[in-house]
Amino acid sequence: MAASDRMVLGPLVGSIDQGTSSTRFLVFNAKTAELLSHHQVEIQQKFPKEGWVEQDPKEILKSVHECVERTCEKLQQLNIDITNIKAIGVSNQRETTVVWDKTTGEPLYNAIVWLDLRTQSTVERLLKRIPGKNKAFFKFRTGLPLSTYFSAVKLRWLLDNVEEIRQAVDDGRAMFGTIDSWLIWCLTGGKNGGVHCTDVTNASRTMLFNIHSLEWDPELCQFFDIPMEILPKVRSSSEIYGLMKICPSLKSGALTGVPISGCLGDQSAALVGQMCFQDGQAKNTYGTGCFLLCNTGQKSVFSEHGLLTTIAYKLGRDKPVCYALEGSVAIAGAVVRWLRDNLGIVKTSQEVEKLAAEVGTSYGCYFVPAFSGLYAPYWEPSARGIICGLTQFTNKKHIAFAALEAVCFQTREILDAINKDCGIPLNQLQVDGGMTNNKVLMQLQSDILCIPVVKPSMPETTALGAAMAAGAAEGVGIWSLNPGDLTAVTCERFEPQINPEESEFRYARWKKAVMKSMGWETSEAPSNGTDK
Repeated sequence: MAASDRMVLGPLVGSIDQGTSSTRFLVFNAKTAELLSHHQVEIQQKFPKEGWVEQDPKEILKSVHECVERTCEKLQQLNIDITNIKAIGVSNQRETTVVWDKTTGEPLYNAIVWLDLRTQSTVERLLKRIPGKNKAFFKFRTGLPLSTYFSAVKLRWLLDNVEEIRQAVDDGRAMFGTIDSWLIWCLTGGKNGGVHCTDVTNASRTMLFNIHSLEWDPELCQFFDIPMEILPKVRSSSEIYGLMKICPSLKSGALTGVPISGCLGDQSAALVGQMCFQDGQAKNTYGTGCFLLCNTGQKSVFSEHGLLTTIAYKLGRDKPVCYALEGSVAIAGAVVRWLRDNLGIVKTSQEVEKLAAEVGTSYGCYFVPAFSGLYAPYWEPSARGIICGLTQFTNKKHIAFAALEAVCFQTREILDAINKDCGIPLNQLQVDGGMTNNKVLMQLQSDILCIPVVKPSMPETTALGAAMAAGAAEGVGIWSLNPGDLTAVTCERFEPQINPEESEFRYARWKKAVMKSMGWETSEAPSNGTDK
């Protein structure tokens, strides 16, 4: 590339996309949204006990440093000047909870991942303090039911069970945050002046945040008995939080002094990246879990059908806050990982698509991957995974097909709930995330929903959304949020190919399987030492 070509690129924006199974750093052209380069590192998940899911916060931070370093090297090999990177956005797995020591910069325990179920007994204890044991008691303040999913109960468990954390709180050394807070604090200096903040989208997933006043709620903090001084400052999703500091593990000193100016929980970032800025626009992200968000504009809509009310985005300090209805499925891509790692019926995730394509049917086999209970619309922690409808004819290809079908059926359940709550059926579904590369899955999804599925040519919409928020921030101002300006984003459509009667028949059988998956676990059962 000649020097003159380098100039044409203009300003660039970096995006840290820290997900449940991997971390990525991606660099986009701010004028076209073209993805120029990226690097990805897989993150290890630890399962120390049944139902427990943890990650090492230092490994997460190290993976960010490695991705930044390697992406910058790749850009330099392409003869692209990395000093053109003018802003960095952060998107992150939500609800995953970290507590660290602000004097040493060290985490005080592993991060408890959003999928973790250890807090079931904590939830049951807290429910006893609520009139009528009503899980939805705080819904109109937080948008959320009381569940193992959200950060407040994870933080409560840490305070109850980890002596080092209790001691750090007593000494005034403890800081709490979701992954965005941990990364921004570390990247802006850590113990040497790091910025302790979060954005409204991540705060809205803690159960400690009032989604109307946009502030930490003293009564909620009192209910969970969480000291407010350990909480991060809440900011908008698009503003300068701080500048990247020199870090010993970034050998080149890459990006020192570049503002971190965008922050969105991953599902909100995907909504922005899909440019769902109008009321009623919806997207579904297929990652470890599956998350369908429908923009409800400046009005917070409360679901009668098991969905969450969450903050979609607030793209600037003086900009209005926008809300979304969300349906969360715990296990989507994770079911493919399970087939690979636990059953060993495939060696790579891509093989699942190949096996499913070879049979084109589950042959009456249904798979409910309720490994972490059922999330929306049931919120049923007692459910466990089942594979049913097996015959002597069933083989691994049918199970692979049933696994993909399960992702589609779970999405259908959420779409039905959104249609009921909003009253206007969606006429198409915008999709993104790693699993959308699976063409069998995308066609299945269209067949089961009976509407077209629309996939952008560039599936990295989560990272794109964080980049858009960063580049559009006041004081940066290099990114237009007008969808017509982003010339690099084109789409592929999948149209339904089966008749609606067949779709309804398969969906009804799936619902029957879901009912059978419920009630497997009870808190009275012998614990085998897994409660603590």
